Amino acid sequence: MNDPTSIIHSRIIENVSEGIILIGFNGKVMYANPRAMGILGLSAEDLIGKKFAAVFFDDPENDEFTQAVLECVYDKSTKDSIVKYTVGGKVSTLRMITSFYTDGNQRTGVIAVFSDISELEELRDAVKSMHRIQSLNSQLELRNKLLNETFGRFLSDEIVKNLLDNPDGLKLGGESRTLTIMMSDLRGFTALSERMDPGDLITLLNHYLMEMTDAIQSNGGTIIEFIGDGILAIFGAPDYFEDNATKAVVAALTMQEKMKNINKWNDEHGYPFLEMGIGINTGEVIVGNIGSEKRTKYGVVGKEVNLCGRIESYTVGGQILIPPSTRDAVGEELEIVKEMVVYPKGAKGELLLSQVVGIGGPYNIYVEQESEKPQLLKKPAPVCFFKLDGKHKLEGTNYGGITAVAHDRAILETATKLGVLDNIEMEAGGDLYCKVLEEKDNGYLLQYTAVPAGYDNWLKSISG
Repeated sequence: MNDPTSIIHSRIIENVSEGIILIGFNGKVMYANPRAMGILGLSAEDLIGKKFAAVFFDDPENDEFTQAVLECVYDKSTKDSIVKYTVGGKVSTLRMITSFYTDGNQRTGVIAVFSDISELEELRDAVKSMHRIQSLNSQLELRNKLLNETFGRFLSDEIVKNLLDNPDGLKLGGESRTLTIMMSDLRGFTALSERMDPGDLITLLNHYLMEMTDAIQSNGGTIIEFIGDGILAIFGAPDYFEDNATKAVVAALTMQEKMKNINKWNDEHGYPFLEMGIGINTGEVIVGNIGSEKRTKYGVVGKEVNLCGRIESYTVGGQILIPPSTRDAVGEELEIVKEMVVYPKGAKGELLLSQVVGIGGPYNIYVEQESEKPQLLKKPAPVCFFKLDGKHKLEGTNYGGITAVAHDRAILETATKLGVLDNIEMEAGGDLYCKVLEEKDNGYLLQYTAVPAGYDNWLKSISG
């Protein structure tokens, strides 16, 4: 276990106006900052390393202070209380926050943070009040800086701000709100992860997620979670804004635009080419703190979240798909290159999806669609393939021939009836996963969604 004193000891902690003490489960005071000793009227020799009971239990004047610490131990929860504390006959009013201190997942003691708010009860003069408020604001900024540094890497800025500003920010519960959900996913990442060095894979993924995070948060989005290579984000919570659908589309276009530099960086580092699909949906959801007292997260639930996941599953690399609810909510003109009718599971009837490649107005972001035209082969390459339901193969082997290929797509001739957006798996140097983009006179146009390591050798064998 790490030494708690070395962990908590920092310049910020040493200089804040709040007193901070740490009490181990062995009953000893393990740490106290200078302000704590000043408020309590005790020296380091009187306090640090001494039993908490020995220092405070024989002091009946300060039972409120002692009881506030004990309640945290017995109730196993964070406490925020106002107590009286007496030093040398002078009674002060303290605001105390007590909670457990943890080292990793293990609770190792109790931490008490307290500040002397006696002057706040006595301030009457307007000028004096103003100066005091300014001083308190500076101290609050230091405290918030500490919290931001502690939680900022794990939660979005909006969620941290909500926790700092709202005393009830950590309570379980939620509210119904109409907002915009975004889900993104890298194509073929599972197959990619099986053949990359783990260290390189994490480096590649972290660089990608860093760029995506910047695009989302700079447009007001709140990242709910990373699910491997996938991202779930919302626009319009915790802080609501009317143009949440517009900002979501702008963020998605920015994300796709960033993929150019990401792939340039990947190429320079010897990493593979990445493609991403994004699904967006606007609707009513439940958003708030979800979980239990032991494990809580800021999340979003509801059928519109599930539908967003379905929409994302229809995308291929480079695509952004939106339903009418989002398209109608966007205030600026959108550039749509394709529309398709789908029948999502769990939804009633058909759903029209639009592929967005640009937005006008003050944003003027347009993403170029770069796709090679499949080149005819000298003779068709015979293949066998399976239809997929989700990630599961449907029974029955199907046969056909590849008549034309590009680096990310192909033309398949087959007697098997396929539908637009059907997913198939074929043997082409390994398991090659494809999505049917459209039916053409000479067969079906397929978009690759996951390419096996042996694809290039297979392509050479059929092209020769």
